[in-house]
Amino acid sequence: MSTTTLAPAPFSTQDAEVLVEAARVAAEAAGVTVAVTVLDAGGHLLAFRRDDRAVLIAGETSTRKAYTALQLNAPTADLVDAVQPGGPFHTLPTALDRPLLFIAGGVPVHRDGRLIGAIGVGGGAPEQDHGFASAAVANLTRR
Repeated sequence: MSTTTLAPAPFSTQDAEVLVEAARVAAEAAGVTVAVTVLDAGGHLLAFRRDDRAVLIAGETSTRKAYTALQLNAPTADLVDAVQPGGPFHTLPTALDRPLLFIAGGVPVHRDGRLIGAIGVGGGAPEQDHGFASAAVANLTRR
């Protein structure tokens, strides 16, 4: 008996745009200006948007948050304590060539149980950014 395992549908630029728009709408409803970065499973940029009034560093933080969530396959909000002194990942932020950012706002994106990418949001308070990113992922999975 042969069984075929189907790969999840590819993570498309259309998916990325859905994530960006959902995060933007959530942030706008909260009165927060943000930057949003979406990466594919290989860490390549699929979509980016920074509100005109968002602080400039929001673009960099959103990208690093997405990259961190992707590399560790976990929301950055769940990793903050792990990099504190005495934590299991205490040296990780400085151990790699590519910088990781352990501030809430990065969320991995899964499809059919597989990691397909990540979203990062920067510009609001960390808890807000996490909420905007999580809302965007929830919106994508409902489609």
